[in-house]
Amino acid sequence: MTRKYFGTDGIRGRANTPPITPDLALRVGMAAGLIFNRGEYRHRVVIGKDTRLSGYMIETAMVSGFTAVGMDVLQVGPMPTPAIAMLTRSMRADLGVMISASHNPYDDNGIKLFGPDGYKLSDEIELEIEALLDADLGPRLAKSADLGRARRIEGVHDRYIEFAKRTLSRDISFEGMRVVVDCANGAGYKVTPAAFWELGADVVTIGADPDGFNINRDVGSTAPAALCQKVREVRADIGIALDGDADRLILVDEKGHVIDGDQLMAVIATSWAEDGRLSKPGIVATVMSNLGLERYLHGLGLNLVRTPVGDRYVSEAMREQGYNLGGEQSGHIILSDYTTTGDGLLAALQTLAMVKKTGKPASESCHLFEALPQILKNVRYRSGKPLEQAHVVSAIEAATRRLGTEGRLVIRPSGTEPVIRVMAEGDDRDLVETVVDDVIGALSSVAA
Repeated sequence: MTRKYFGTDGIRGRANTPPITPDLALRVGMAAGLIFNRGEYRHRVVIGKDTRLSGYMIETAMVSGFTAVGMDVLQVGPMPTPAIAMLTRSMRADLGVMISASHNPYDDNGIKLFGPDGYKLSDEIELEIEALLDADLGPRLAKSADLGRARRIEGVHDRYIEFAKRTLSRDISFEGMRVVVDCANGAGYKVTPAAFWELGADVVTIGADPDGFNINRDVGSTAPAALCQKVREVRADIGIALDGDADRLILVDEKGHVIDGDQLMAVIATSWAEDGRLSKPGIVATVMSNLGLERYLHGLGLNLVRTPVGDRYVSEAMREQGYNLGGEQSGHIILSDYTTTGDGLLAALQTLAMVKKTGKPASESCHLFEALPQILKNVRYRSGKPLEQAHVVSAIEAATRRLGTEGRLVIRPSGTEPVIRVMAEGDDRDLVETVVDDVIGALSSVAA
């Protein structure tokens, strides 16, 4: 079945424009509720959101949908995506919902769904939900006496903070460390600074004043310039930037240099390998992770298993193959000993614990390999299948031959927009740029 609504990370789009409308949100609530509302007990769903203005609209519609099919709703307000995954399990709910468009601007929004185990739904279940979205659900609505109830839950911030702190041993303290936390004016604006403060850090915050419109605006993991400047200004030891729903992060060292997800995975993998904490000798990452990371891990005797882009695919591979560490270059880091999805706070805690342990500045302890030159460009297309055109296929084959064994070429359609992404990397920057431009040229000639 072809996907009509779900992309690589739930349903996403411009708020109040199809597909992100109150009508669809209502129907997602009813459809998902019908699929998970099975068994002779009161069923419940946890709903969280980030700080976008449109979150109120979508949340209200989804509450109506779930209660209409007999599910009780627990509303927790603005909370990080990983907190919703954790609370879904903790509260023994049948389903978790996060209303967020992650790192996108405020006028976008989206719907992410978690099963009772805290993992994102499988492709198969998402297709089941899709099959119901355009169906007549009237005959399947709950009777008047069986309607669900909705209530707001207090104290969830403290639950999540305590959960995060318990992932560290009790002897770890960040006393003496000055940390700048950039919350992207998003879902982590309360819990993340509080967690570091409780662990003894001197915390300076930016991007912690959401107003419904400023989420990810010139702050956060996709716009680190403000954090780099603040770290240098206040002479901090390290900076942490989350995205809008706080499921990913990047760090900034004391010199104001960015530390991306590949370096973070190298840091945690090195530390866990030394401590015997890796469940298998290796980690899981996507096809976008730098070849430099792969070579570094091989030097430690560790494997790198690659997956398609999307932290859900990383998570699935980790579960299937028994790895307990994985992530994406963009900063989704999954620590499956503790959580089921990317968690910016937990990844930051693990990294800072290692920095504290080494006694070295972040510029030394968090830059473990030299990244190979990597070029990424996008081509927007109107319709059709440009990647199947003979001219494009020929250009891709030629580019792959030119890179040989000293580089990689990755070409993939975006899961959320009509864009084809072309990425190449290798030891020779000039060659990498040339092959990317060649493929981009071929795609542009057929994509218009």
